[in-house]
Amino acid sequence: MRPTGFGGVLLQAGDTEYDAARTVFNAMVDRKPALIAQCESAADVQAAVRYGVENELELAVRGGGHAVTGAGVSDSGMVLDLRRMNSVQIDPDARIARVGGGATWRDLDRAGQRYCLLTTGGRASSAGVAGVALGGGSGWLERKLGLASDALISVELVTADGQLLIADETKNRELFWALHGGGGNFGVATALTFRLTQVVTTTLALLVWPLAAGPSVVRAYRDLLDDAPEELGGGVVFLTAPPARFVPEGLKGQPVVLAIAVYAGESDEARAVFEPMYALAPEGQFVAELPYAELQAALDSPSGFRNYCSAEHLQEFPDPAVLAFCDRAREMITPSPSRQVMLPWGGAVRRGARDWPQAYRDAAWVAHPFGAWTDPCTDAQAIRWVRDVCADLEPWSTGHVCTNFIGYEGQDRVIAGFGTANYDRLARVKCQYDPENVFHLNQNVEPGWR
Repeated sequence: MRPTGFGGVLLQAGDTEYDAARTVFNAMVDRKPALIAQCESAADVQAAVRYGVENELELAVRGGGHAVTGAGVSDSGMVLDLRRMNSVQIDPDARIARVGGGATWRDLDRAGQRYCLLTTGGRASSAGVAGVALGGGSGWLERKLGLASDALISVELVTADGQLLIADETKNRELFWALHGGGGNFGVATALTFRLTQVVTTTLALLVWPLAAGPSVVRAYRDLLDDAPEELGGGVVFLTAPPARFVPEGLKGQPVVLAIAVYAGESDEARAVFEPMYALAPEGQFVAELPYAELQAALDSPSGFRNYCSAEHLQEFPDPAVLAFCDRAREMITPSPSRQVMLPWGGAVRRGARDWPQAYRDAAWVAHPFGAWTDPCTDAQAIRWVRDVCADLEPWSTGHVCTNFIGYEGQDRVIAGFGTANYDRLARVKCQYDPENVFHLNQNVEPGWR
């Protein structure tokens, strides 16, 4: 039976496009929904939500499909597939963007590139804008611009009872607060409006060393970021060296350490700021001014791999923590797209901590091990490595976590993403807009009054 008022495309098992439509980024996820509703408008989303609730179908919301938990697809349930709703409208004079609920960061970055207008985006250009931004939204230029959610002006949302609401600074204000990091708990975002910032020039620098150089490289990167301008973002990464031209032949396909600079400015400025890393004589280097949309896609992880990731937020990163981080890199699955990443925070990320639900924003560093592999027999090894990286760093942890960075690790970790007081406030908002917890395939805030 077709949902009343639904004008999109419905898919079910046996349809030609069904298998492709149910596939998400994490190849470990192989779920078979009863229905996939490929929505083309907010009215389609309303119709699909009402139908799903009336027929007691578990609802999954699919944007980019990058959630490591596979939240965008449900076994025997109904997928609200928003990918056809991927329009991006830029107002260059007002410096705002209205973004469809199924748009990816690639869609938004390319639309804004013409005007050199941007906002903090996820580090994977194929990730969905809505999922990243509603969960907070960490990205390369966050130290300068803040998290993606900080730039939200309004959200158009379909709630569990099929209503279409606008949440902004004047309407549904408590819901608007919750949408700045509270995730997909409160409904289906069919459109988001962002404040944009003009950044005329962006520079990417990549410096590579053999794995054995890890401790000296990581220490130098840590010391550099203590006083670096907020225009400098990036990270220090252990990974399998790609077959890129800047990588020496002897390092290609080998485990290496990579220092990344993403700079809001010209290459000469970036080089001067990053000079302490050049002083360590990298064996390979790449530096170029790139259009922001191209820079955003330059370090994308490939799809089709089994994935598992987690994170640990650090208040400090002393030498013992550096050594623990570097030692564990030797156990990373190689060769593969697995990455062991240390991201610098601070700056605009920290300044926004008082305003929004995330309690984790005072961290100085974020360790983010991301496992990617192909063989199911490697599952236990890869998952154990990710967990061991975090366990090693726990002595320096803030105790909080960005829920966008992790899979489902239990309700205590969800609460740790917000802190008890903010979680309780989110739970009250959840109780108002989704009292039956219809939208629960996420880092779930349970409805209630504690």
